[in-house]
Amino acid sequence: MASVKQIQVTFDCAEPERVARFWCELLGYVAPPPPEGFASWDEFNRTLPPERQGSAFACSDPSGVGPRLYFQRVPEGKVVKNRVHLDVRVGTGLVGEERLAALEAECARLVALGAVRGRLLLADGDNESCLVMQDIEGNEFCLA
Repeated sequence: MASVKQIQVTFDCAEPERVARFWCELLGYVAPPPPEGFASWDEFNRTLPPERQGSAFACSDPSGVGPRLYFQRVPEGKVVKNRVHLDVRVGTGLVGEERLAALEAECARLVALGAVRGRLLLADGDNESCLVMQDIEGNEFCLA
């Protein structure tokens, strides 16, 4: 029998720390402390060659349950729809108007952080309602 593996979800982006801090707010994740001997990440970054400064950042679930998120700077911008996206489950167990209210409330909170509201997909015979959104660099995710 295969053992369960831990995963890390990696995002390509232009501004790793900015995007990571958005996802920390969205998910209740935390950024790691700076490396030993450094008072801040800015102080650590200043020790790196210019091309590596700010090139990556991570955040993790403080409870240790969810996957680590890793953000790496890439030179190209986002061009097309993501092939993989995260479903952020804010309406679990809710149906109908109660679910829609939970999705809308979380959407409003995230828009204030810089997210962009996409389309609302209403419940059908197979799926509950969800709300398609984009993070601060255009990566799609769903509030489900």
